[in-house]
Amino acid sequence: MAAAEYGTPHHLLPPTYKRMVSAWLEEDCPSFDYGGFVVGEEVKEARLLGKSPGMVAGVPFFDEVFRQLDCTVEWHIREGECFEPVKHCATVRGPIRKILLGERVALNTLARCSGIATKTSHLLHLLHTHCAAHHLTHPPTLAGTRKTTPGFRLPEKYALAIGGADPHRHDLSSMTMLKDNHIWACDNNIPRAIRAARAVAGFSVKVEVECGSEAEAVEAVRAGADVVMLDNFKPGRELEGVVGRLRGAFGGGEEGEEGKEGGKEGGKEGGKEGPKEGGKEGKREFLIE
Repeated sequence: MAAAEYGTPHHLLPPTYKRMVSAWLEEDCPSFDYGGFVVGEEVKEARLLGKSPGMVAGVPFFDEVFRQLDCTVEWHIREGECFEPVKHCATVRGPIRKILLGERVALNTLARCSGIATKTSHLLHLLHTHCAAHHLTHPPTLAGTRKTTPGFRLPEKYALAIGGADPHRHDLSSMTMLKDNHIWACDNNIPRAIRAARAVAGFSVKVEVECGSEAEAVEAVRAGADVVMLDNFKPGRELEGVVGRLRGAFGGGEEGEEGKEGGKEGGKEGGKEGPKEGGKEGKREFLIE
């Protein structure tokens, strides 16, 4: 479910996002503002119009741009709300020079975040429709990845949350993910790699292992991996068979699927309680890429 259903989304943001906005403004106007000199400081108002169907996201960044420029923003639509064009979404008031100074930075950020949230919402709709058609009682979770735009991860992850997806890990410190290259660097010794990760990350950080075969997946689970990523398996009966055997042997939730659409990475991931090998109770998650 979308973050807005449980609270105020902008409360998620760290104080550092304001410095990020300052850097955007500095990038766009590092020296003289010639156009601003021409228009002067007369107080005016500008209307933000939504000209294509979508979901509004990125409001805190838009607001902060104009706050730093001594302008005010009045919103006529809630963040996370969908609209049809042409929609009067907000009104910005302040000195015309400063409205124009912040216009491009604010619009670029809002458009990027709104596009991600809109695409996320669309993918969720497709996922829910598929699950309903196939009578799945434990539908997967749509999740993002670290494949974000450098320097823009915070807004993009924020937009995923507004759209209703699971942001997944935010950085390398959020979870230990052992990809194929990590395993290769450990002489293809999956248990050794997991032990090394546990030694430094401790019990509170999940360990996810990318596996290219069913045998590797079994080895990873037995070595204590919390999440197994099934990489490059052919969709269909082969994949369903592997997932079914793993879930039957070790327990776990609905399988997920990770894919790319519209330039954004997304994934479906889920889990439920089930017995681990050896009879111990625990949670095992299987992620499909």
